Amino acid sequence: MAKDYLELYTDYLISNRGLATATGLSAMTDGEVSHDQITRYLSGELFNSKQLWKKVKPVVREIQSDDACIIFDDTILEKEWTDESDIICWHHDHTKGRNVKGVNLLNMVYHSNDVTLPICFEVIRKYAYCDLETKEKKRKASISKNELMRDMFKTALSNHIPFRFVLMDIWFAATENFEYITKHAKDFITAVKSNRYFAPSLQDKYQGQFHRVDSYELEDKQSVRGYLKGYDKEVLLVRRLFTNKDGSTGMLNLICSDVSQGGDYVATIYEKRWKVEEYHKSLKSNAALGKSPTKTITTQINHIFLSIMAVFKLECLKIKHSLNHFAIRAKLFIKANQVAFTELQRLKGA
Repeated sequence: MAKDYLELYTDYLISNRGLATATGLSAMTDGEVSHDQITRYLSGELFNSKQLWKKVKPVVREIQSDDACIIFDDTILEKEWTDESDIICWHHDHTKGRNVKGVNLLNMVYHSNDVTLPICFEVIRKYAYCDLETKEKKRKASISKNELMRDMFKTALSNHIPFRFVLMDIWFAATENFEYITKHAKDFITAVKSNRYFAPSLQDKYQGQFHRVDSYELEDKQSVRGYLKGYDKEVLLVRRLFTNKDGSTGMLNLICSDVSQGGDYVATIYEKRWKVEEYHKSLKSNAALGKSPTKTITTQINHIFLSIMAVFKLECLKIKHSLNHFAIRAKLFIKANQVAFTELQRLKGA
């Protein structure tokens, strides 16, 4: 991998506020690096999680701990006006309740000692096919996100990354995932849909006495042991209650595989899942994830990889300077404005 170009491109993403273009990067270096050099770099080797792990591994080893968490989540980068392809196509956006056109990015991040690092990513690919009944062109992924999630989990194990809990959102609360995680002696905490069924005792389970998880009257952080329908092992059901922006009361039902814990502990650990949301926000706001006009699948994926590397670099700066990603960029832009103001005064006096 051309290390100098990686460093240059990621620095450009962090310090730039507009579109991330090869022309803009070339201009930033006063032409020392040409537009064509950057274009060739983005069009070359297709970067993936193996290269990401090589870069983040030394920092992971510095901050790793046995009680750490790995967190899974996906995000959609809307690309309404970009030509459709295997990676830019229609995906269901759960936050909006509708299909949107864009890139669906699945991430696995490692959270330990108040540091959050990207350790694996997958860009969802949906391949075109003809529906034999309707004769319409459709797209479908050859491997599901849950299968990709399990592959990523396996990668974390093979890389000997120590952690205790796997944190997931509702969309990954599948029995296959539960079984795979616990088979490898790890625990999970996940939110589940309110219409999942739960039995508070083994006897109720054998008698088929399951009820919706939202039908149980529990206080905030109160827990009850029992069995989730479709999953054989005993779990802990934990209720979270919160106030929405409109003043209404919201409910979140958590399932934890470690039944020895209490509701307070499970709720505290699951709050760390928000770190992946912060990571996604930084990708989009601080690393120009959606600001590249690249046209091919290779250049688009490589830009995504470099945006991930830029956020990793910001996290390293956060450790060093005790400033969050947004504060670091704010300092850069204040300095840039000061330089621009000084230059303007010079031009006015020339």
